[in-house]
Amino acid sequence: MSRIVPRLPAFVAGVGLALAAATAALAQSDWPNRPVRIITPFNPGGAIDIYTRTVADPLSRRLGQNVVVEAIAGANTISGTQQLVRAAPDGYTFMVTTMSTAVNNRILFSKLPYDPDKDLAPITQLSYGTVLFCGPGNAPYNDLKTFIAWAKARDRVTYGSWGVASWGHLAGQILKRDLGLPLEHVPYKGDVPAITDVQNGALDTTFSSPTSAKPRIASGALKAIAMTGPARSAAMPELATFTEQGVPNVDLAIWVGAYAPAGTPRALIDRLQRELKAVINLPEVREKMIAQGQTPVGNTPEEFVANVRTDLPKWDALIKASGAQIE
Repeated sequence: MSRIVPRLPAFVAGVGLALAAATAALAQSDWPNRPVRIITPFNPGGAIDIYTRTVADPLSRRLGQNVVVEAIAGANTISGTQQLVRAAPDGYTFMVTTMSTAVNNRILFSKLPYDPDKDLAPITQLSYGTVLFCGPGNAPYNDLKTFIAWAKARDRVTYGSWGVASWGHLAGQILKRDLGLPLEHVPYKGDVPAITDVQNGALDTTFSSPTSAKPRIASGALKAIAMTGPARSAAMPELATFTEQGVPNVDLAIWVGAYAPAGTPRALIDRLQRELKAVINLPEVREKMIAQGQTPVGNTPEEFVANVRTDLPKWDALIKASGAQIE
């Protein structure tokens, strides 16, 4: 015998929908009324973790709530991204990450546990950055030309990066391909462990953020050889780029961006974008970001999406040409 399910009168159903919409609107207008969490899918104490804390402190003051940074490293940013995707889309959790999450990973992995287009809600591209190529402080070379001569006289030269298919990994593969250098990639979970191994002699060279490398360059423990990107960084204007030193194809800049879980109301996305843009435009924050080798951006979600679409074919060609594979 079939069960008859009573239907709500139209006006009752309408009231229910109106109440739900009003509740959601009230929650958004009251946001934030508790601490906000920022996930970074990299090691604590690394460049992106430090970068995010530079943003988190003034953001906390603007919002009038604590902003907590949680580093969840692993699997080429996948571990931290999974935590973001599982979070409630209520504006209280968002992620600061590099382009690996939305660009590199979709090229490298035949199957991801998240869909960059469906599971991530773009907030803003925070900045574009550059990367340093470094050797030990006592290295017998001082620039790219003398490094190349030194490397070609060896059977094997190791170089570190913060993960498979990271920009550091790809840049090394480009040098190996274009210059015929005997480079062997050693992936790390962050750039700080790689720098430490260069210092103690366990690793020959490494790619690193200016944030992590500059203090050790200043102390003489590391030696900067070249800088990636289309132009010199204000963080180290004395260091010539690869292109300036006669080696092209290592001039793409990498970006750092903010994402919320899919389904986060657009009003909250827009509020986060405005707040983050205001923070990175504060003189003291801007100065710190530039010192970290980053150029602040702060664009809209639509501009962010358009830039990612432009980036994808460039990085797809680069990654495939480099021969980078998940190890």
